Amino acid sequence: MSRLSQVFANLPKEHKAFIPFITAGDSGLDNTYELMLTLVDNGADVIELGVPFSDPMADGPMIAKSHQRSVEAGIGLKDVLALVQRFRAVNNSTAIVLMGYLNPIEVYGYQAFAADASQSGVDGLLVVDMPPEEAHDLKQSLDAKEVDLIFLVAPTTTDERIKFLATVASGFIYFVSLKGVTGAGHLDIDAVKQNLSRIRRYIDLPVGVGFGIKDAQTAKAISDNADAVIVGSALVAFIEQYADDKTKMLESVGNLANEISSAIK
Repeated sequence: MSRLSQVFANLPKEHKAFIPFITAGDSGLDNTYELMLTLVDNGADVIELGVPFSDPMADGPMIAKSHQRSVEAGIGLKDVLALVQRFRAVNNSTAIVLMGYLNPIEVYGYQAFAADASQSGVDGLLVVDMPPEEAHDLKQSLDAKEVDLIFLVAPTTTDERIKFLATVASGFIYFVSLKGVTGAGHLDIDAVKQNLSRIRRYIDLPVGVGFGIKDAQTAKAISDNADAVIVGSALVAFIEQYADDKTKMLESVGNLANEISSAIK
């Protein structure tokens, strides 16, 4: 069983996984490392690390700017893997998922990336611009190193596509609760519930819900039906706001993480 699967298996009954997202290298790699430790201290079960990319088309303005800051600081995929390895020296239980775009992985090479990601302690990968129908070679390389390949499901995803995802996805399913980019608003809790039921008709994996979850109240409402709650933009906003005040940054991120994780556990 992968570390990611173990996280979900070990959750106490009625508890849901908390999956915070931050972009690796935003405000510096040392700060990212301390943020990861802070998130764990405040209830993170899985940490989703954004791999900086120059054209993050699926991300809203807040996370897109975090990519831009990291890219301008020269942070690349190898730096992200080194960061995970550094984290693994002090934490061997919290799962780490990389979320990013295909180009850097293609440049790296699928087999080489899978080997280095596994060695660094990466547990899962979500490539937002890779259609599942084209993922065979990457999946084969990741499977060989026991790294889960995670896919997005949107409200517009057809039943046929969900059935296909059941044959290729592992770890968990990331349900995009809104049409649009990260950081959007107007969550429809009933619509989320209906879509989760639809997904579970075809896929026997935990389902995490992300996009539009900004506070403990919303997280709690989503967690009544989801297996995991994913929060990104609200945390990244603090990293941007307090980029020059690390103490305030860590405190603000930690407080919000604690509020959300406490609400769903």
